[in-house]
Amino acid sequence: MNLLNSLRAGLFLTAAMMAGPLAALELKETPGLDPSLPPVAERLPAEPLIVDLEAKGRQTGKQGGSIDTLIGRAKDVRLINVWGYARLVGYDEELELAPDILKDVTVEDGRIFTLQTRKGHKWSDGHPFGAEDIRYYFEDVVSNESLNPSGLPPFLQVNGKPPVFEVLDETTVRFTWEEPNPLFLPELAKSRSPFIYRPAHYLKQFHEKYGDPDFITSEAEKVKARSWAPLHNKKDDMYNARNIDLPSLQPWVRKRSDSDLRFILERNPFYHRVDTAGQQLPYIDDIIMTVADGKLIPAKSQAGESNLQARNLNFADITVLKKGEKQNDYTTALWANTKGSEIAILPNLTVKDPVWRELLRDTRFRHALSLAIDRKLLNRVLFFGLGKPGNDTVLPASPLYKVEYTNKWAEYDPEQANALLDEIGLTERNDEGIRLMPDGRPLEIIVETAGEEQVQDDALELVTEMWREVGVELFAKPSQRDNMRERSITGELVMSVWWGFENGIPTSEMPPDDYAPVHGDRFSWNAWGDYYETGGEGGEKPDWKPAERLMELYNSWLTSRTPEERTTIWEEILKIHAEETIHIGLVSSVPQPVVIKNLENVPLEGIYGWDPGAHFGIHRMDEFYKAD
Repeated sequence: MNLLNSLRAGLFLTAAMMAGPLAALELKETPGLDPSLPPVAERLPAEPLIVDLEAKGRQTGKQGGSIDTLIGRAKDVRLINVWGYARLVGYDEELELAPDILKDVTVEDGRIFTLQTRKGHKWSDGHPFGAEDIRYYFEDVVSNESLNPSGLPPFLQVNGKPPVFEVLDETTVRFTWEEPNPLFLPELAKSRSPFIYRPAHYLKQFHEKYGDPDFITSEAEKVKARSWAPLHNKKDDMYNARNIDLPSLQPWVRKRSDSDLRFILERNPFYHRVDTAGQQLPYIDDIIMTVADGKLIPAKSQAGESNLQARNLNFADITVLKKGEKQNDYTTALWANTKGSEIAILPNLTVKDPVWRELLRDTRFRHALSLAIDRKLLNRVLFFGLGKPGNDTVLPASPLYKVEYTNKWAEYDPEQANALLDEIGLTERNDEGIRLMPDGRPLEIIVETAGEEQVQDDALELVTEMWREVGVELFAKPSQRDNMRERSITGELVMSVWWGFENGIPTSEMPPDDYAPVHGDRFSWNAWGDYYETGGEGGEKPDWKPAERLMELYNSWLTSRTPEERTTIWEEILKIHAEETIHIGLVSSVPQPVVIKNLENVPLEGIYGWDPGAHFGIHRMDEFYKAD
């Protein structure tokens, strides 16, 4: 059943995820919980999300124990709200959207969304969760100018217009737009979800509409907030996990603030998922995050100090991790990285220099640079042949994948590259054999790097030799991420090296915003993205036909009604990228090491990405349990 039919029917349920009444289960109490808590039957919703682990090829687990993991900085504690991945709707391992926190979602005409929460669902502090929490978010938070002066975010607007919001009953709300809004549900499923619900019972005390003015003034003074709004924003911290008093719906909750070096995230006793054996999830009691120098995390993982580790590990660590497996009793799984390319060279198509701008927008020039790269050699040298040479595009795991997207203009052919450069008119060379640009400058390309990934620097060193063979000089310029972004904004950046598309495994139901000039923080086309984001008040209007078409297609996706329409749009977008070589991707499908120690139900083969994926989230970390 496709997504649209599932939505229309209000049916997302699979053999592995079922909503059902508690009467059908023989519930078991969770060992070690505070005895003052209500019994499990009162903690769970009336119709919890029942997880059939055997249907998923997993084992029914046992409750208890801790997972130790390492993070490179204190603020990474927020990843608990990513890895837990409890969402109103979320992606499963088949990249399909399914209700999770919600009991049901129905969609009519692509524009009327009816959301039904689970009766009896409770926040982590035991207070009821329902329609009022969604209403509070929409009416009192995101629509309040003091709290949100920039106005409604894009996913809540269609053609600049907000939805009509209705509370139908204590568990049901409805959002109605005049036109289709295909952005809405995918946004709710993101790793950094907008969390379109808030614990109203907790936050109302800090809101000028509901709270006691004297109490608000007193609390604002404690955190040096100038008024109720910044106080409310400090307390309203659904993503960053800084406010230990904020109730949550995630499987683990931060309740202590006694250390910035070691964080203990405790199980949510009111979590809404349960297995078919009647055990409330998550299986694991606590997630313990310990801050360590990011450069030391591979060695600490090898020493067996982490039960579950992917953060701060990369391909270069695989060899040393494999060596430590027997001694320290762990497994190094190799998951599929979901980036469109592990390394991509990005021409800046909105560079300020007019000569560079004309040259970089000449399709023949980008093709020549791409054809001059021996990707198979790069793959062998940098990744032991384990990656896949080719363009920055969607991967085979995506239903939108076509082999020509990967291979077009990506074969090593220096003879054709030379011919294309000659055809452009770059026939004059200096004494060192470097071609001359139309204004007489040597064809010397400065490729800026953030210096965050050694493999990017190593790749540029190899590409330097390859491009020199066709008369192009590459100079790698170490920089910093913020400096690169600033130079991109000012138009000084000519070319950069970065990761490829964040989402290399899209379906037609996911927005193609990475692939169109609609974001101002992209190194390929900052000025065009800024123009789109500011509604024409900043940046530059696209004046290059492929970019104009990509923007048209993106806008068409935003008004599409069916998966078939969206598939057609995606296919043209991907075809444009393949034909134009907008990004010069090098190698994709490079394995991501995942260290697993004394844990069951962690897949040995999985996907590792941010959106979609939420790192461990798509694999349902609440189902992992400690081995005997």
